[in-house]
Amino acid sequence: WDVGHIAHFEELWLTQNLDGPIEFSEMPGLYNPFEHPRATRASLALPTLSQMTERLAEIRRRVLDRLDTVEFDESNPLLRDGYVYNMVLQHEYQHNETILQTLQLKKGAPYRAPRKITFDQRVARDCEMIAFDGGRVTIGTNDRSAAYDNERSQHEVDLRPFLIDRDPVTNARYLEFVSDNGYRRAELWSEAGRRWLAESAAVAPKYWVRDGEEWITRSMDVTRLVERAKPVSHVCYHEAEAFARWDKKRLPTEFEWEAAASWDPSSSESREFPWGNYVADSKSANIDQLAFDTAPVGTYDRNVSPIGCYGMIGDGWEWTSSDFSGYPGFQTFPYKEYSEEFFGPDYKVLRGGSWATRPGAIRNTFRNWDYPIRRQIFSGFRCASDA
Repeated sequence: WDVGHIAHFEELWLTQNLDGPIEFSEMPGLYNPFEHPRATRASLALPTLSQMTERLAEIRRRVLDRLDTVEFDESNPLLRDGYVYNMVLQHEYQHNETILQTLQLKKGAPYRAPRKITFDQRVARDCEMIAFDGGRVTIGTNDRSAAYDNERSQHEVDLRPFLIDRDPVTNARYLEFVSDNGYRRAELWSEAGRRWLAESAAVAPKYWVRDGEEWITRSMDVTRLVERAKPVSHVCYHEAEAFARWDKKRLPTEFEWEAAASWDPSSSESREFPWGNYVADSKSANIDQLAFDTAPVGTYDRNVSPIGCYGMIGDGWEWTSSDFSGYPGFQTFPYKEYSEEFFGPDYKVLRGGSWATRPGAIRNTFRNWDYPIRRQIFSGFRCASDA
């Protein structure tokens, strides 16, 4: 389904509708995500993968032929700075990650991941917190070449002083929570969290399985002991929130997260990435589907923000406490079904990307969102507290 959706989305925007915004309902019904939510797609009568990849290749040829003659008219917001092409490319990247989530979920023979790199084991380092002094910071972006509508417009917010974990929460720390009966202590869970816990019967992160005195986990076709130095992964919002309460902390707001990732107190400016304004690559962070797994905390020395937070890009999307909503002056562009349809308390914001995120689909201002119960996504978290 995802491959077909990628093909039809590209055809819709880059061969049929370059002259102006469209209604999402024009997408063929089979590949319209609002007509067919994810839970129903397995029952659809879909073309074969071979048929859809051939269809995608045909569409791609037409797109490239059209690109040779396109005039990037500044008066057309879709074409200005190549926005519509960047949007379609990011859309494909995001579905690349969704496909990997599905392959991780699938039963039967596991997907044989084409790993290009591996990581040396490390000793889990102590949990430290970094102080943010608070004050007025810049959030979001005014970029019109690639940023989604929910990242705009850039605006200032006042933050109170806070502390935030230097690193994402590791398996070592999460094992302590599990060993301390964290999943059985009702006082650590919100009312919604307790309902989810009763329905899911969860006792550990998704894909963790007890093996005697140890825990094992699986990443695609590799099953191994839970490695203590790696960030915990495949936890939902409720699990992250319960851990934070157990640790006498809380989850950061998305503005606190973005400030910790991007704000440079020495220049009073925001960075596009924690390490600066040059594009993310595999030397800067664990992204781009190279390892098909998280990296031990501290592996990427470059992946550090101006205030000293590590690993804020890559490895795992990080849950925040914020509901997904529009920024002040939000304007839908180019279609409301990307962002606006999801605004409200049903969705929580995640930041930072994962090992499965492509470089062109992540930056400090990028906002992901999902249901608080979702744990098949490549998600982790870090904690914060009031200063």
